[in-house]
Formats: sequence, C-alpha cells, structure tokens
Amino acid sequence: MSGLKSIKVPKLLKNKFFIAFAAFIIWIAFLDKTNLMYQYQFQTEVNKLENQKEFFIQEIKQTREEQQELLSSPEKLEKFAREKYYMKKDNEDLFIITPAPAQ
Repeated sequence: MSGLKSIKVPKLLKNKFFIAFAAFIIWIAFLDKTNLMYQYQFQTEVNKLENQKEFFIQEIKQTREEQQELLSSPEKLEKFAREKYYMKKDNEDLFIITPAPAQ
C-alpha cells in the first residue's frame, strides 16, 4: 500500500469543475447524438446541396432564355421540334442517321 501513497495527483485533476468540464467536452465531441463527426458530415452535405442549388438555378435561367427564344418566332420553334423530337410535315419523309457506336 505504500506504493499507492507515493503517487501524486495533480491539483487540476482534483478540481471537480475541471473534471465536469472535461466530461462535458468528451460527451459533446464523441458520445452525443449530434457529435462533431456528424456535424462535419452535415456541413459537407449542406455545401454539396448549395452547389447543386447554384447549378440548377443556372440551368433554369438558361432554359427560360431558350424558352423565350423559341416562343418568339415560329421558325425557331419548328427548327427545335424537328431537331429534338424528330417531327415532320405531312408531305415529307424523315430519315434519322445515327453514328455507329464506338467499340
């Protein structure tokens, strides 16, 4: 028993406020449901979604500009319908030529 009496415990570890604060920090950092790891993952996800939001806002803006352009003249609308949806007039034939798949 004399070996145990010779070990000196620092005063800081005897302080009940320090022990409570250390336990609180450990709890928040590692054991809590919303610990630091989850907070980092959530923040990463938020950043990713914000970048996607910016991308889709730009896409919506571009699509609205194209829509406005198409609705401004019947010639452009007809060209768009022929190119994208392969529409044709009643008295004409439509031949679609596609490139051979790369091997």
